Amino acid sequence: MSKVTPATRALTAAGIAFTVHAYDYDPDAESIGLQAAAALGEDPARVLKTLMALVDGKPVCVVVPSDREVSMKKLAAAASGKSAQMMKPPEAERVTGYKVGGISPFGQRKAVRTVVEQSALAQEMVYLNGGQRGLQVRLKPADVRDVLKAVVADVLA
Repeated sequence: MSKVTPATRALTAAGIAFTVHAYDYDPDAESIGLQAAAALGEDPARVLKTLMALVDGKPVCVVVPSDREVSMKKLAAAASGKSAQMMKPPEAERVTGYKVGGISPFGQRKAVRTVVEQSALAQEMVYLNGGQRGLQVRLKPADVRDVLKAVVADVLA
């Protein structure tokens, strides 16, 4: 497994301090985020999942703790839209350039609006997908917000 991905290159180019953590990815896991948290021995609140949604038909990246769900109503409001829905996996792969299970908010094909769940900023350090299945990057949540120019909001169901 390569530890250099578009995500790690984007973080390096932005001057962000991060560490890379590989784990055994289980493609059959019911929840990829929870499986990653268990494999890393971390609290699911610190292992964030990257989801792709459509708000008023436009792609939006949403980052939330792996043990929580997104409220589509709150997401739409946070992204200044009227309605939101999850993006279908093939579309998410096309938009981001990553495979489902390896979608990172960093280094996507095209920059899209990003919303980070506000509770993530209370953590000292968080993990996010590093751009491939079985690879996580660990960094400060404020760096996540800053490098992605993310909107911070309560988007939990």
